[in-house]
Amino acid sequence: MQILQGKKILLGISGGIAAYKTPELVRRLKDQGADVRVVMTEGAKAFITPLTLQAVSANAVSDSLLDTQAELAMGHIELAKWADFILIAPATADLIAKIAAGMANDLLTTLCLATAAPIAIAPAMNQQMWHNLATQNNMKTLTSWQYSIFGPGAGEQACGDVGLGRMLEVHELVTLTCQAMESMNNDTSKAKPLAGQKWLITAGPTREAIDPVRYISNHSSGKMGFAIANAAQQLGADVTIISGPVSIATPPHCHKIAVTSAMEMHQHALDHAATSDVFVACAAVADYRIDHIADEKIKKSHDTMQLNLIKNPDIVADVAAMKNKPFTVGFAAETQDVEHYARDKLARKNLDMIAANNVAAQGQGFNSDDNALTVLTASDEKVLPLMSKSELAKKLVQHIQQTLQKSQ
Repeated sequence: MQILQGKKILLGISGGIAAYKTPELVRRLKDQGADVRVVMTEGAKAFITPLTLQAVSANAVSDSLLDTQAELAMGHIELAKWADFILIAPATADLIAKIAAGMANDLLTTLCLATAAPIAIAPAMNQQMWHNLATQNNMKTLTSWQYSIFGPGAGEQACGDVGLGRMLEVHELVTLTCQAMESMNNDTSKAKPLAGQKWLITAGPTREAIDPVRYISNHSSGKMGFAIANAAQQLGADVTIISGPVSIATPPHCHKIAVTSAMEMHQHALDHAATSDVFVACAAVADYRIDHIADEKIKKSHDTMQLNLIKNPDIVADVAAMKNKPFTVGFAAETQDVEHYARDKLARKNLDMIAANNVAAQGQGFNSDDNALTVLTASDEKVLPLMSKSELAKKLVQHIQQTLQKSQ
């Protein structure tokens, strides 16, 4: 099924090196059935030509607010009304600042002011520019205006730096666009069963520092937690994700709190759980942390190194012990005797539900796109067989909602 069949997608391209990916992005959006039109800034044309985008989109490319022929029919207003969805990729720091300031000094920024369509931006810039306070304040502004933020991703950048700031890959942008459009369709087609509920979800790994350059972590990608967040949001929940370091995009309309260590995740979980209806502890939290983090890099001066570890707090158990606790769902990632250990955790930690998975099984669990779960309560058991994490998340969220309704 082509999720974007008949949808009108306006792709805005600003002047970043990641613009070279946009012809492929246009092609993949069209593969999903979308009609794609392109608007380019002057800077974008230094990286990719309008003729290339015209060839792959099969539509004329717009690049000037002062195009006399186009403006005979008020072209910028026509484009703003035409779009069902606007995706700006890449979105440079400069363009983000202009949009956040409400500027309209070129065609793309003018469209952002003139449209009623939802807008998503895919940031792309140097990692230091991304972390700059000005950029972060601009992102907060756009988020408060209900812009969807696709990314950024982490990795090596064109300048040689490594960190957050890369534009997401084409397939990720297409997936997020499809998710955003599905969410819009759900908004207009039917009432949402989770409307009015607040869901708090932990996801990804934690990193426990050894010294300024080393840490202890695990193989969690965050895919399962983010899939659950997306499924809950699409059913109407107000979703907050507390996430360790991951390289995947935050689902549309979900609020993400980025953390690094287990202690940080623990604090944010307790701060937000009291006002949440459902808490899903999907993160792979480190059981132990270093008792003393070295101030400087530890030199390789000996053949062996001894690390003293101390136990981290148990996040899901501490949430489940709260006086007015939310409906609390734990995860048990095991390599043997999966159901036995899961039932023990369910009872010992006072959980309402636990989802157990065998991370030793081939093709599922950590870093995989697929997973299988055995979902347990004190009186019920449900097996969710191997399937994509996105589909599995939908079934898990539905099961949580059904179980919660029965308990009320």
